[in-house]
Amino acid sequence: MARVTLGLVRHEARLTASLWLWAARRTHGVGGGTAFGYARGQAAMMYGFAFVCAVETVAMSVLLRDWPAVHAVVLVLDVYTVVFVVALHAASVVRPHVVGADALRIRRAAHVDLRIPRDRIASVRRELRMTHERAEGELDLAVGAQTTVTVELAEPVSHVTFLGRRHEVRVVRFHAEDPDGLVRTLGAAPLSADGV
Repeated sequence: MARVTLGLVRHEARLTASLWLWAARRTHGVGGGTAFGYARGQAAMMYGFAFVCAVETVAMSVLLRDWPAVHAVVLVLDVYTVVFVVALHAASVVRPHVVGADALRIRRAAHVDLRIPRDRIASVRRELRMTHERAEGELDLAVGAQTTVTVELAEPVSHVTFLGRRHEVRVVRFHAEDPDGLVRTLGAAPLSADGV
């Protein structure tokens, strides 16, 4: 139970930090690597969901105006929901995938951050998939129900889930807005520590 609580608190802290980074137009964890976004494919849906939540907040305020105590509780929950939805999108924007000199970092909002050493990557290819069946040793991080890049590993890496469970994965599929650029960058020879 403590592990779950700690995971939830950590997730909330990352979402809050993501809102600040988004407002400041900064990214998280890119360093000297090349960033590849994935949030554009879900932006319309997330903004639409936030709008629906905002409308529901106004409707509940009208319906509960004669019950101030209940209205206050529901208002806090409704405002939190709107902020949470916007923060989820912000986390996707400010935490892009990163191709670095020694690793590929695959991310999904504030709850997935998988680091794959480049020497463990057996193959990488652009592959548009619209359906994803769960399979042992595979991780699918779809955006808008699609993935655009498939990475197969020479040896597995550990993926820690949102609630702290550990899984070994050998195939990772994820969405990138520029899959060709990501595949090209990842296929290029890695830079040495001095940038040569």
